Amino acid sequence: MIDADGNQSGIVPIHQAIAAAEESGLDLVEISPTATPPVCKIMDYGRFKYEQTKKQQESKKKQTTFQVKEIKVRPKTDKHDLEIKLGHIQRFLEKKNKVKVTVVFRGREITLAGMGREMLDQIAEQASGFAIVEQHSKMEGRTMNMVLAPK
Repeated sequence: MIDADGNQSGIVPIHQAIAAAEESGLDLVEISPTATPPVCKIMDYGRFKYEQTKKQQESKKKQTTFQVKEIKVRPKTDKHDLEIKLGHIQRFLEKKNKVKVTVVFRGREITLAGMGREMLDQIAEQASGFAIVEQHSKMEGRTMNMVLAPK
C-alpha cells in the first residue's frame, strides 16, 4: 500500500487499508492488480480521473490532423487551367493538408499515359517551392496519382 503522501506502508491487510483511506477522507485505488501482492494507493479518485482527462486533452492538442484533398485533371488540360489548379494546391498545402493530384484517363486517352506523367512531373516541379512529393506518379487502373505534402 502507498499512503496519501506517496510513502510505502508495506503489505497491509485490505480492511486495514480501507480504514486508513476512510480515516484520511480519500479513496483506496488499486493501481497494479496483476502484481503480487496487488499495489493500492490512497488518493482522491475524482481528482485522479480529472488529471487523466486533462492529460489526454493536452496530448490531443499537440497532435496534428490533416486531410487529403484531391485535385483532378485530364491529360489534355490547358496550361491556364493547370495554373488555377496549382493555386488550389498551394492553398490546400498552406492549410497543412496533403494533396492527391489525379490524372483521369477516359476512353482512348489511356494511350496518353506519357502525357499524364509529364503533367504530374510539371505540377511537382512548379509546386517544389511549397511542397514535397510524398508519393511519385503511379498508375492505378484508368487514373494516375501523385501525393504532395507541405514543406
